Amino acid sequence: MRTAYSVETVRNAERELMARLPEGTLMQRAAAGLAVACAQVLGRVAGRVYGGRVVLLVGSGDNGGDALYAGARLARRGAGVTAVPLSPERAHGGGLAALRRAGGRVAGSAGARDLIERADLVVDGIVGIGGKGGLREEAVPLADAAARSRASVVAVDLPSGVDADTGQVRGAAVRADLTVTFGAHKPGLLVDPAREYAGSVRLVDIGLPLPDEAAELEALQHADVARLLPVPGAESDKYRRGVVGIAAGSARYPGAAVLAVAGALRGGAGAVRYVGPAGDAVIARYPETLVSDQGPKRAGRVQAWVVGPGAGDDAGTVAQVLAAEVPVLVDADGLRLADATAVRVRRAPTLMTPHAGEAAALLGVGREEVEGARLASARELARRYGATVLLKGSTTVVAGAEGGPVRVNSTGTSWLATAGSGDVLSGLAGSLLAAGLSARDAGSAGAYLHGLAGRFAAEGAPVGAHDVAGAVPRAWRDVARGGEHTV
Repeated sequence: MRTAYSVETVRNAERELMARLPEGTLMQRAAAGLAVACAQVLGRVAGRVYGGRVVLLVGSGDNGGDALYAGARLARRGAGVTAVPLSPERAHGGGLAALRRAGGRVAGSAGARDLIERADLVVDGIVGIGGKGGLREEAVPLADAAARSRASVVAVDLPSGVDADTGQVRGAAVRADLTVTFGAHKPGLLVDPAREYAGSVRLVDIGLPLPDEAAELEALQHADVARLLPVPGAESDKYRRGVVGIAAGSARYPGAAVLAVAGALRGGAGAVRYVGPAGDAVIARYPETLVSDQGPKRAGRVQAWVVGPGAGDDAGTVAQVLAAEVPVLVDADGLRLADATAVRVRRAPTLMTPHAGEAAALLGVGREEVEGARLASARELARRYGATVLLKGSTTVVAGAEGGPVRVNSTGTSWLATAGSGDVLSGLAGSLLAAGLSARDAGSAGAYLHGLAGRFAAEGAPVGAHDVAGAVPRAWRDVARGGEHTV
């Protein structure tokens, strides 16, 4: 599992460690790791370190010092390294001296754009993890020049201009090909929109004492999900494995019911009950489904319900499901039709699965506000409704009703942005709920499998939601076996 920590937690850990180490040790550890990563990038883009052209964009904080000391290491290996301090009088003195001793140069910002245009590698050491808001005015032309150049861009700890704690980008920011972060991941490296600016992320261990319970974010990996997946025992039957009820679809949207059932049948529960007007379509495609037209109260026993995909205006069915004393997943039209009080007073777990537009409507804000602040939006929805919230999107996040670290999904592909994909996810996660997983685990594991299935189904080409559902067993096997697509 990858974990991410707030700036405050990281800073406290740094202070604790620095109190026990000789002065400058921590910066040297960071610089050594950064230099190794930069050398590898130079090897790819220039063929070797010797003779490679490197430009360091240096701010006044410790990130600037990290960049300067790493530049000195590269210069000693024969790279042509030029530092461009944005505030020369505030640049790290020890780092500047080390760079000059190693044969590096220091240049003013006037000719920086020409240097960047000729560079093989640009190192972004402008702003550290404590920066708020976008880049300062004087840094914007340098970031633009780096983006237009052929150089690879390596960010020190975090791309300058993005918010480390929230993942928000409130102005111009550096777009990196690689971010080398120190001690711990920062939330902004794992959550869009900031994640888009980070490129690939490499973690350098500098020995920070960071307890797991202090994490802000968790990103599950194959081994973590494998431990959550239900596996039937020798004495299992279809009822012991769990029965999931699907209350979905309408005369206008029968396909939503079919797709939700498709996800549910592949999600680990022993049986799927369907309730709604699309029974004929469901049976035609999945004859193993238990179909009822008597409504949720008379459908038979279930261990969890999924309600809302394609439900149209059927508020009565949504209300019946919310009144059930079993875990409930609410999606799509169900989010619009659900009574907020009915959700808050439920004793059994509730998992809400909005996309950004639905979350915005529930919060009474613009969609762009949700997309720009995904962590805060998911947490606020979870707080207001007393529910676990799975906020779908370019970065899917799961905020638990009880608080704690937000989980961020590390699988997925942009090809999943297709009609019906969310219906498949609802059925899949609902089935995991019925199999006994908590709302937080069902949402997290469901999103992980769904994203991996999307990768397998797409393989770089457009896919339909039914293709994603069909690839879930392959994703499940890959996770269970510790597969080739570990992320």
